[in-house]
Amino acid sequence: MATDVRYSCMAPYKPPPGAFYCVFTTLSSMSMMSGVPVFAHDQISWWIMAACAARRCLSVLARCRARGIGVLGTELKEPLRPPRRLLCGCGLQSDRGFSSRNRPEGKVLETVGVFEVPKLQGKYDTGQLFLHSVFGYRGIVLFPWQARLYDRDVASPVTDKTENTANHGSKEVKGNTHTYYQVLIDARDCPHISQRSQTEAVTFLANHDDSRALYAIPGLDYVSHEDILPYNSTEQVPIQHELFERFLAHDQTKVPPFVPRETLLAWQEKNHPWLELSDVHRETTENIRITVIPFYMGMREAQNSHVYWWRYCIRLENLGVEVVQLRERHWRIFSLSGTLETVRGRGVVGREPVLSKEQPAFQYSSHVSLQASSGHMWGTFRFERPDGSHFDVRIPPFSLESNKDEKTPPSGLHW
Repeated sequence: MATDVRYSCMAPYKPPPGAFYCVFTTLSSMSMMSGVPVFAHDQISWWIMAACAARRCLSVLARCRARGIGVLGTELKEPLRPPRRLLCGCGLQSDRGFSSRNRPEGKVLETVGVFEVPKLQGKYDTGQLFLHSVFGYRGIVLFPWQARLYDRDVASPVTDKTENTANHGSKEVKGNTHTYYQVLIDARDCPHISQRSQTEAVTFLANHDDSRALYAIPGLDYVSHEDILPYNSTEQVPIQHELFERFLAHDQTKVPPFVPRETLLAWQEKNHPWLELSDVHRETTENIRITVIPFYMGMREAQNSHVYWWRYCIRLENLGVEVVQLRERHWRIFSLSGTLETVRGRGVVGREPVLSKEQPAFQYSSHVSLQASSGHMWGTFRFERPDGSHFDVRIPPFSLESNKDEKTPPSGLHW
């Protein structure tokens, strides 16, 4: 983080030209100066992750011109002055936002970077810095993936089945191309998003054929194009991650000024089958949107039989205003071998997350194995309302497909 620009939250200050100070009035209502959020190093997730604020930020940034931008929130204390600069407060311990009338003592703000206009067309390049519009962490783009998005909320005309069409019994859904990105998460933000999104969700099978052990790459994530809020920074190492300098090199002549090293290109090529994101499934029930992304992990031999493994990442997102809590999961798992398994349990990954307007999303990963090369899964999540009533939310059906052409198992991290 930049250390040459610091502003105290308590003491009066005279900001240098082009600098901004602004506050969050509540978790769900950001007050912004020229589109510039102020956030704490260790609290960025709680402030930016408010869905309504992030979406308004994205919408305004997309419409703005280079020299002007709208104002978000309601508490405007100073006239607008360009440029759009991100400021960061250090050491804030509270989960609550703060206004200019209620500032914690001894807290410091630092410049993080300058917002850029989000791309409505095209892709972000390797090295693009961003804020996650839902979970609020700082990150950097490694490379893009072209996925097929099967959105069951979008009505599509009934057509003959093609390879881009998913038919799972309830209705036919056509897959549309959608861009996702492999990204690194800033390690400083990981501890404070871990209650809402797993930061070790990208897992691999261990190298031993007879082992069920998994290993993870901390701070590696997949991010949808619309979740990217791009910004730029003058720092040569703006993201703290152990792989940052192995994967990326600073080149001030480039835009963005971070270019891929040969290490990143080689790692991407060698681990492509186990990293590849191909299908995304999405469905909304009573304002709760469920997004599922399955990944094939490889095959292992156990007791003279083949066992195929998949990882699946699920995001639960509350698009409404009513607070709800996840209570139960109910899965149906069908294998090509003809078996049908039912799984019921409390919550997910040991948690029963609350989804509110302030913290609307929860994301996690889990694993499933089959003694067949393919199958599919579907099910429901049971949520509880504040009055104690319950309702079921559909989990969109998704296929479990193996990479039959890949004969070699994942072989760990290649540099």
